[in-house]
Amino acid sequence: METENDSDSDILNHEELLKLTSSILTDLLPKDPVLKDLPCEVTLEEVNAQVALQFGRSMTVYVVRGDGEELPIVVPQGTATVLDLKHAIKRHMGLRLMRQKNNVKLSWRHIWKTHWLIFESQVLKEDKMLLSNYNIYNRCRVTFTRRLRERRK
Repeated sequence: METENDSDSDILNHEELLKLTSSILTDLLPKDPVLKDLPCEVTLEEVNAQVALQFGRSMTVYVVRGDGEELPIVVPQGTATVLDLKHAIKRHMGLRLMRQKNNVKLSWRHIWKTHWLIFESQVLKEDKMLLSNYNIYNRCRVTFTRRLRERRK
């Protein structure tokens, strides 16, 4: 006969469950051909994006920063807009800062007022414009660059 105390010993608290899940993911991710490039502290959104990439529902756009670093940004294939790309960049950088345990708060409003996304000399100004209208497809490189001040006449 099972007592109440016996059944309680099999229950994990939240912290123990998180540790167990992290441990299992740390073991499994490097062995999986689709998910092996994901970090150990993976989010469900990152897993879904990687699976969508595998099945051709998403694409990777490489955003090249001023220092030459390329950020692989995953967005939906065919339906992604400039705004979707901007949101994906924001999520990517937020996760990166969190994993680095960096508590810096970025003002994305300020960033988009002072920087452009550029593809083949075209400034991506229209947030509602599809990336495909700019001929941006899988594995294209978009440059993230500082806006030059425009002189008033």
